[in-house]
Amino acid sequence: MVAGGLAVFAYRTVFVSDLHLGFRGARAEEFAAFLKRLRCERLYLVGDIVDMWALRQRWSWPATHNQVVRRLLKLAKRGTEITYVPGNHDEGLRGYAGIDLAGIRVEKQAIHPTADGRRLLVCHGDEFDLVVQHSRWLSRLGTLGYDYLVALNRAVNDARSMVGLGRWSFSRAVKGRVKGACTFVSRFEEVLAAEARRRGLDGVVCGHIHEPRIVIHPDGTSYANCGDWIERASALVEHPDGRMEIIDVEQHLLRI
Repeated sequence: MVAGGLAVFAYRTVFVSDLHLGFRGARAEEFAAFLKRLRCERLYLVGDIVDMWALRQRWSWPATHNQVVRRLLKLAKRGTEITYVPGNHDEGLRGYAGIDLAGIRVEKQAIHPTADGRRLLVCHGDEFDLVVQHSRWLSRLGTLGYDYLVALNRAVNDARSMVGLGRWSFSRAVKGRVKGACTFVSRFEEVLAAEARRRGLDGVVCGHIHEPRIVIHPDGTSYANCGDWIERASALVEHPDGRMEIIDVEQHLLRI
């Protein structure tokens, strides 16, 4: 689809999570480019869009972060229904649930009706992560370590790009090789899917663990994770017929 001379992303619904504006590793420029080309009826911001934890440690808010905010407001003005479901890094916004902020509605959780008649729970997912809920100091310590890992990773990727190599992620490589990490991801999926079943819903959409994934359980309950905008640039999208897909936005932008 082309609008105003630019190829655009056109979907019924788009879900994004874990942008972490305020964190030095946030890929805000790429996200702003995605928003510029985005046309959709509904947009869900599924938590950790603003990283208040990082901002408390070190204030970092470059012009690209403001550009993201402006383009979100522009989408809302054009008629896109935007729902912001805060996560653990932007949990301060949970106190504003039910409030409309310049066309962006804040909700603790949401129920999304798909085009094919399903009803999906939309939540960040930290509510079901025992590490976040019961060991907040451990979670924050892990976040600090992750910050340094991302900074080191950025330097490595700068060097790789100079010799024509693509991005590589330390944390993704580690998670892929650590059995405990794989077990945690699997358990996280099971708990979220069980919560959807408990509420009589057809599935769940979440973020939090930075692992883009769609799983259909044997009973038909679906689990979908949006991924993130630090290690990758991913979004969960719903097509006009209700079909759900995870897209690699970085590759789409390269093709455009």
